[in-house]
Amino acid sequence: MVLGICPTVDFAFKKTFGDQANSVALISLLNAILELAQPITSVVIENPFNYQDFDNDKLSILDVKATDTQGTIFHIEMQVSATPAMAQRLAFYACELYAGQLSDGKPYTRLCPVYSICLLNDTLWRTDPTSHHRFRLADTQTGRILEPSLEIHLLELPKYTVQESDLAEATQVARWVYWLCHAQEYEAARLRTLLPQEGFQQATQAIETIALKTEDKTMYDTRIKAERDRQASLEWAMKTGIEKGREEGMEKGIEKGREEGMEKGIEKGIEKGIEKGIEKGIEKGREEGMEKGREEGREKGLQAGSFIGRILLCQKLLGRPETPSAELQIRSLQDLQELASQLEADLRNR
Repeated sequence: MVLGICPTVDFAFKKTFGDQANSVALISLLNAILELAQPITSVVIENPFNYQDFDNDKLSILDVKATDTQGTIFHIEMQVSATPAMAQRLAFYACELYAGQLSDGKPYTRLCPVYSICLLNDTLWRTDPTSHHRFRLADTQTGRILEPSLEIHLLELPKYTVQESDLAEATQVARWVYWLCHAQEYEAARLRTLLPQEGFQQATQAIETIALKTEDKTMYDTRIKAERDRQASLEWAMKTGIEKGREEGMEKGIEKGREEGMEKGIEKGIEKGIEKGIEKGIEKGREEGMEKGREEGREKGLQAGSFIGRILLCQKLLGRPETPSAELQIRSLQDLQELASQLEADLRNR
């Protein structure tokens, strides 16, 4: 019987790599990705697997944080989909881990290197064929690396094309990507034959246990359902937000168009009044300004209304206080777009 347990699902991933008993699997994965001059030989998991992290169908970012004997920090997480602010988020978390090492009064010499890894089951840069991205603090002129400090790795899993027939000659990181993406399709015995190294053996045993243990399988199925429900909710929120934004945008656009039309009409009337008379120019300017104002107001209003609708809906779904419409209306389109994108990202990662 095939395992049927996908390692990229948060519960399976954390139970496989977030259990100290499976440290060999975690070390093998880290060494494959980082390719350090001195391979990692032992780690202590700082946030070990806990069933309570998965209670109540709560969807949250579940990562694995470990340290070695020198204090080096290793952070690894699985992400199902790319978010608009993913690049900023990766940088923020890595910097937070690095700076968070020092308490008051501690010298900078106490800082240890931080390696932050994101396994993304999606593509972030679709036009770039690179599958494994490595980021360091480097001098753009000389290429000199500021180390030991930060290193961020992003692996876009769909860009790996290794097949079963390629495994014997594939790199270790490609083998791990294959295991992460295809383990659920195999029987445990066949998977052990294809990937006989100790790290893979331990990881395969971990997901086999999930498949066989009633409590774990139930929790795994619950997580699958929660993720599907979240995706459906997000799609519904986007659709509803757009529709509501159109309606509110039409109303607000007409109103705003009238106001802008009056202002533009007066300005245009004064210009024409120089040639044809102040009184006639103002009258004609109002008429032309009103029409132009309505057209521009509708366009801007539709855009602003769409963003406002998305913002209010996301805030409601997130349980946050809704920003007064009057306050949102005075914001620029760029501000509204950025706020809507951030809230939608928060909703996806909730």
